[in-house]
Amino acid sequence: MRWGRPQPSAPSSFSVYPENFSRGRQSHQGLVVLFEPGTGEPVCIVHAGEITAIRTAAASAVATDALARADACRLAILGYGEQAATHARALLKVRLIRAVRVWGRSPDRAHAFCRQMSAELGISFTSAPAVEDVVNDADIICTVTGAREPILKGAWVRAGTHVNVVGSSFAGPAEVDNDLVVRSRFIADSREGVLRQGAEFLRAKAAGLVDDGHIAAEIGEVLAGKAVGRRAVDEITVYKSLGHIVQDLASAWALYQGSGELSS
Repeated sequence: MRWGRPQPSAPSSFSVYPENFSRGRQSHQGLVVLFEPGTGEPVCIVHAGEITAIRTAAASAVATDALARADACRLAILGYGEQAATHARALLKVRLIRAVRVWGRSPDRAHAFCRQMSAELGISFTSAPAVEDVVNDADIICTVTGAREPILKGAWVRAGTHVNVVGSSFAGPAEVDNDLVVRSRFIADSREGVLRQGAEFLRAKAAGLVDDGHIAAEIGEVLAGKAVGRRAVDEITVYKSLGHIVQDLASAWALYQGSGELSS
């Protein structure tokens, strides 16, 4: 099949090194390669870690714009790594965020992150040692941690909140508890992906609390008007992000286009 423009290949290599955070390096390492379809020549190589950082936060921002209340202004971020920073930057693009509260396992690192982001974005970032204290008045919550067991309980999430569940990308580690899954209108980036690897959903399903029909829609269906996102102001919405190769490739293509425009 011929295409009218260069199309990216799948990443030639993609690995996750969680210990890289303590070394000041990205945890996601790999490459995305774009090829000229007519000749097969490689035209662009992009660092996969940068792509992941950009598209993950951008996807959460798109979901937030579609699912969060229009008046949402208080953001809580659980985590203080690279995805915490990119999510803060991205969500400020879709809502008038007035204050951000942050939790992380190291209070010192959480405080340092808040200081850095306050200076960069010009709004208040504060940290607290307990997750409950960070989320109890939040309109939007982003979980971007490497937690193996749930750190966010449904009992702490007030009515009308939107939650982006991002940190766990495979079956096993879970950031939120079964109660939050059950109470929420659950939206997936990919229904197939969540049914295979969405740890939080799979735990609730294994406990007999939900079935496959609890996945109300894919975010693409909401954006296309084929499914309803938020149905009421007091509804809790959850967007489960696993990531999808199509998002990486679309982001790489946009960067490639942009670089061509800058050089012309």
